[in-house]
Amino acid sequence: MSDQPTAPAAPPWRHARSVVHIVLPAFNEELSLPPLLQGIDQAMHEDGMPYTVLVVDDGSRDRTLEVAEDHARHMPVRVVRHEVNQGLGATIRDGLRAAAETCTDWDIVVAMDADNTHTPWLIRAMTRQVKEGNDVVIASRYQPGAEVRGVPLPRVFLSWVASWLFRVVFPIRGVRDYTCGYRAYRGSVLKAAFAQYGERFIDQDGFQCMVDILLKLRAMDLVFGEVPMVLRYDYKQGASKMKVLRTVWRTLGLLVRRKLGGAGNGQGAA
Repeated sequence: MSDQPTAPAAPPWRHARSVVHIVLPAFNEELSLPPLLQGIDQAMHEDGMPYTVLVVDDGSRDRTLEVAEDHARHMPVRVVRHEVNQGLGATIRDGLRAAAETCTDWDIVVAMDADNTHTPWLIRAMTRQVKEGNDVVIASRYQPGAEVRGVPLPRVFLSWVASWLFRVVFPIRGVRDYTCGYRAYRGSVLKAAFAQYGERFIDQDGFQCMVDILLKLRAMDLVFGEVPMVLRYDYKQGASKMKVLRTVWRTLGLLVRRKLGGAGNGQGAA
C-alpha cells in the first residue's frame, strides 16, 4: 500500500484559468498580420496564458483571409468574414460581440490593431490590471513611459488635442487616451454592455467608434486604468487607412451630439 498522500480535490470555488480572447479587425493586412500573429503566439506562450484570436476580415482584397487561415493550422485562430468592407465600427462590433458570446465572465477580451503597430507583449500588463480590479484597461500614449514612433507630427498634435478635449468635456477617472483601440475588457463587463445597449453599443461606422465605446462604458460605473504604450507606427506596412480630416470632423460631431443628447452617458442619439 502506498504511503504517498492522496492529492486533495480541487476546491469547488475554483474556476478554469482565464482565457484571453484577442480581437483583430483587419482590412488588407496580408503583410502586417503574419508578424503580429506570430508575436501574439510567442508572447502568450512565454507568459503561459491561454488565448484565442479572432480575426475579423473586413472585406479585404488582398491575402488577409488566406494568411489568417494558414496561421490557424498552428495557433488558435478563427476568422469572421465580411464579404464587403463595412468599416472599423462594424468590424469592432462583430469582433467584440463574438468574443462576448463565447467568453466567460472572468475571461478577458483584448482588442488591438492588426497592422503590427501594437506590441502583443503589452497584453500581460493589461490583463494583470484587469485581474487586479480594473474593468477596462487602455494602452495609452499619454502615460509616463509611453512613446510614439513613426506617426506624423500633425497626427500626434491632433491626437493630443482630442485627448485634452474629451478629458475636459467627458472626464473619465483613469483615462487619458480616448481614441486608442488597444484595450482589455473584463468579460463580464463586455457581456453587460451588449446586454444594456444591444446594437447601439457600437453604432459608429468609423474610427470615432473607439471614443463612443468609452462614452457608453462611462455610464456603467466601471473602473478604468491605463498602461503606457510604445506605439511603433514605423512597423506599419502600407499607408494608413484613416482619413484624418474626416475622422476629426466625425469625432467632433460625436462629441457635440453626445453632449447635447444626454451629457456623458453615451446614450444620446447616434
